[in-house]
Order: sequence, then structure tokens, then C-alpha cells
Amino acid sequence: MIDESLSSVCEIVWSWPLIISIMIIGVYFSFKLGVLRFSALKLSMKSILHREESDGDISVFASLCTALSSTIGTGNIVGIAVAISIGGPGSLLWLWVSSVFSLAIKYAEGLLSIKYRKIGKDGRVSGGPMYYIELGMKKSNPVFTKILAKSFAIFGGIVTILGTGTFAQSNSIAISLQSSFGCPIILSAIVIGLFTALITFGGLHRISTVSEKLVPLMAIFYVGSAILVLLLNIKSIPHIFSMILDEAFSSNSIFGGGIAHIVSVGVRRGIYSHESGLGSAAIASATAKTNSPAIQGFVSMAGAIFSVIICSMTGLVLIMTCDATGLFSGSCELKGAALTSYAFGHGLGIVHLGKYVVDIGISLFAFTTIIGWNYYGEKCTQYVFGDGAITAFKILYIACVIAGPFFSINTILLIADIFTGFMALTNLIGIVKLRKVVIEETLSFWRSYRNS
Repeated sequence: MIDESLSSVCEIVWSWPLIISIMIIGVYFSFKLGVLRFSALKLSMKSILHREESDGDISVFASLCTALSSTIGTGNIVGIAVAISIGGPGSLLWLWVSSVFSLAIKYAEGLLSIKYRKIGKDGRVSGGPMYYIELGMKKSNPVFTKILAKSFAIFGGIVTILGTGTFAQSNSIAISLQSSFGCPIILSAIVIGLFTALITFGGLHRISTVSEKLVPLMAIFYVGSAILVLLLNIKSIPHIFSMILDEAFSSNSIFGGGIAHIVSVGVRRGIYSHESGLGSAAIASATAKTNSPAIQGFVSMAGAIFSVIICSMTGLVLIMTCDATGLFSGSCELKGAALTSYAFGHGLGIVHLGKYVVDIGISLFAFTTIIGWNYYGEKCTQYVFGDGAITAFKILYIACVIAGPFFSINTILLIADIFTGFMALTNLIGIVKLRKVVIEETLSFWRSYRNS
């Protein structure tokens, strides 16, 4: 009964008004800023290795890896399987379409995170939506601005503790390790909690150092496995893309929801995968050692592109396998991770190998999400309650990580999804209010860039 009620609320929060708002804002910034042209996309990749002596806590690359550690999670494996199970192959096209225009939102978040970050007395940086809302909008309506900024931080803290960083991730790791290696749940919970404590109590520098090592490793491992599947079945690729296009515009989809349903599933999965509009990654972006807001905007765009690539690899492998084995022509009892494991196993020609690829991928993606979201929650807690609350937050966070494998998490995830929607709403208000700042900063950057 509770889950049904929460599910209804979640559907209201993540209904068409919010989805359309994100898309409209993305389209607006895309055309206003011109960040979708080839030179801008090329610059977004080049900016990753940009180094300069400036304010900030960690390098641009380290800040990107920290942001990606939380962005690239189990949703890139399990979530895509759910999306294709519900919305069919066509949902992948709408994920791509929504992601293209969402790049501009990601750019705006990265730009604003540097423009309005705050440097403390100890020299450490704090930033993200709560800061660019507070510092960027304070002249217009100080009371409303403070409420909006604190609301984002509170919503972010709730999302961090209840699901995105804790219960869901450790639960996924424990189940994956038990499934592939027979590891007892209680042992997994203790080990995950121990490693989380060792890394997160080391602060941002330890989190970013681990992220710099793990994020490229897990991306190469997972994407490489997916590319191998596609190469082994290369003759099927033209048919797959034809299938994606046909289903994307099919009003009589075999999956039952029609075109509106397919669009909704694809767009929502895109938002969840790259987190454009949520503002979470901007908290990590603010720590980068750069004084150029536009440069960090391009780096944030690159992060979103990497996330979409991983989602796309999962989606293509799933569609290829499901079509080849006839799962699209009848009812399929495989769901989520089980469906993705089956897809990789069949594509590689060794069923059990696919299981290891997916379970190892889930474990790596989930763990980096745990450490990345810990930092987000820490900064949200610091903003609302001050420095004194950080240690208490970390202890609570680690306790939730350890407890995750022992909980039925559906209710928790529904609550987290609801507050994720509230995060997006408050962040989008800030971005829209600060749109002139984003445009002016971007135009100024392009003028300097052309003259350099």
C-alpha cells in the first residue's frame, strides 16, 4: 500500500511537466550558447586535460572522475535494461535525443559551479547549485533565494542517505558478489562499509584519487566488453539501428505504450543516466583547479557524453541479443541485471562470462557511486548544518551502506526518486534565473578564444 502511494507520487513528480521543462531548457541553452557545434564538442574533450595553477582543490581531470564516479552507476547497466524492457528499442533513440540537448544544461551547471563557488578560510572550495543559487540570485529576492538554496541541499542530503549513494548501491554489490562468487551477504556488507570508511574519511583528495583510478578502469572494462560483443555480431548492427528507428516512431509499439510512452521512458532514462538538470555533478565540478567557468562547463559536457556512451553500449548489446534470441517476440521473464547478463553472455558466446562481466561492472559502478555521492551529501550537510555536522553525516552514511544489503529497498528507492525530482526542480529554477550570466560568460569566452 505504501509502495503504491509512493509510486503514484513519484509518477507525478517525474511526469511530463518536469521532463518537458528539462528538454525546453536544454533546447534553449543549446541554441543560445552554440555549445553543440563540433568545435565546442572537440573543446569539451580537450578541456579534460586542461591544467592551470588556480583556485580549487583538485585537477580538472580529477574533478571529472569524481563527478563521473557518482554519475556512472548501476542505472547504466540495470536501468537501461529496465528501460528497454518497458519502452522497447525505440527508447534508446529518445535517450540519445534528450541527451544531446541536455549537454547544454550540463555545460551551464559546470560553468555556474566555478562562477559562484565559495573558498573557505582553510582554502577549501565549496560549490554546486546551493551556492550558485545563493550567490547568483541573492540580489533579486534574498529570502526566496536562501530558501531555494537550502531546499536543494536538504533534498540532496535525503537522496544521498536514502538511496542514490547508500542502500541501492551496496545492495547491488552484495547481490552481484553473491551471485558470481558466492560471497556471503554479511561479509560483503562489512567489506563495503570498511572500504567506504577508509576512502571517505580521507576527504575529497582520497575520493578523487580512487575515482581517477577506478573510473577509467571500469569504463574501459565495461565498454570494451560491449564493443567486443558488437564486433562479434557486427552483421546485426544495421538491423539493430533500423529497429531502433522504427520502434521510436511507432504508435503501435509491441511494447504496448505507443510513442508517448516510448519517448517518456527514453527521456527519463537519459536524465537519470547523465544527471543533467539534477545539479549533483556541479558539486564536484566546483572543486576543479580552473578559473575559467566556460572550461569547466565543457568538461561537464564531456562527462555527460561518457555516461551516455556507457548507456548506449548496454542498450545496443541488449537490443542485439533480445532480437537474436526472440525475446522481443514474446514475454520475457528476465529483468534488470539478469537480462543484461543474459545479453552479454549470449553476445560473447559464453553464458557464464556475461554474468561475470555484468556483476563485476555493477560492483565497480556501484562502489564509485557510493564514494562520489558521499562527497555530495557531505557538502549538502555542511551547507545546511555547518562543518560540525560532517563527521556525524559520514557515520550515518557508512551505517546505511552497511545496512543496504539487508533491506528490501523498493520503498527507499521510491522516496529517493521523489526527492531527486525535487532536486531537479530547485536546480532548474536557479539555472533559468541565471541564464543571462551563463550566456554572457559563454560569449565572453568565445570572443577570447577566437582572439587567442
